[in-house]
Amino acid sequence: MNPDGARGILLGLACGDALGRPVEFQSPAKIRTDHGRLTEMVGQGTWNQPAGTITDDTEQALCIARSLVENQDFDPADVAARFVDWYDSGPFDIGIMTSKALNRLKNGDPWDKAGQTVWENSLEGQNAGNGSVMRCGPLAIPYATDFDHLIKVSRQSSHITHADPRCTYGCAILNLTIAGLLTGVDTPLQDAIDYVDANAPDELIDALTPIAHGKSPETLETSGYVIHSLQTALHDGLTATSAEDGIVTAVNRGGDTDTVGAIAGAVTGARFGASELPNRWLDTIDEVDELESLAEQLVKMA
Repeated sequence: MNPDGARGILLGLACGDALGRPVEFQSPAKIRTDHGRLTEMVGQGTWNQPAGTITDDTEQALCIARSLVENQDFDPADVAARFVDWYDSGPFDIGIMTSKALNRLKNGDPWDKAGQTVWENSLEGQNAGNGSVMRCGPLAIPYATDFDHLIKVSRQSSHITHADPRCTYGCAILNLTIAGLLTGVDTPLQDAIDYVDANAPDELIDALTPIAHGKSPETLETSGYVIHSLQTALHDGLTATSAEDGIVTAVNRGGDTDTVGAIAGAVTGARFGASELPNRWLDTIDEVDELESLAEQLVKMA
């Protein structure tokens, strides 16, 4: 286990989230016009928040990390309850499927039924968002060397709000990849793809296999679709020359910048470590101290 990489997962996630927040939904051309190549934390923009403000990506990751540390294990019912408390706090940014699932949880659905019902009642094209892959990184730390259990808890964490197999297996593959980076394997994404069972959706496997082979698809998209987000963020995170490079590249692609940035940040953070994240970014994020403390405690769990 690499403690600096473990800290990098949580801090990198937050950096990508906060860097991408002010330009969320903007096109690459709009970002270039306003910022050149966005490399600094800026204020206002989308959601009209101060520089360094995190969004639902990091806030939900914090819910998972706090629950892990306090319970010394993954308890999906406890995580779901923490999501509901966060929902009741009135966050300025929350995904549609997440909002629907948390509303059902608030009204009595158990953790393993709310997201399932929302998924079953959603049309194709609106049923496989990236709202669970963006937050799942903390799970990779305590279960980095137990792939079977990591798959189980990753899929359960997704199921709370995003029950589509593209989402649940997407979380599993992402976390297996991050765990591989933490433990120093040579081909973390390919190992992750090889390890998940045959029920993983073909569309997900087909999208990520070229990335595992070091190829760059002609088009890397940044919509809120889980497969687009994973393909792009894993590409940028695994081909980056530095932690900063991976996050900046992902965010400047435009679109769902905070989430693609957060996923790429978790990957590059695991690769390069928290010590390689720019201090000028970390100094703007209020939650850094808590994220570092949680990461250290998650390492002890491992």
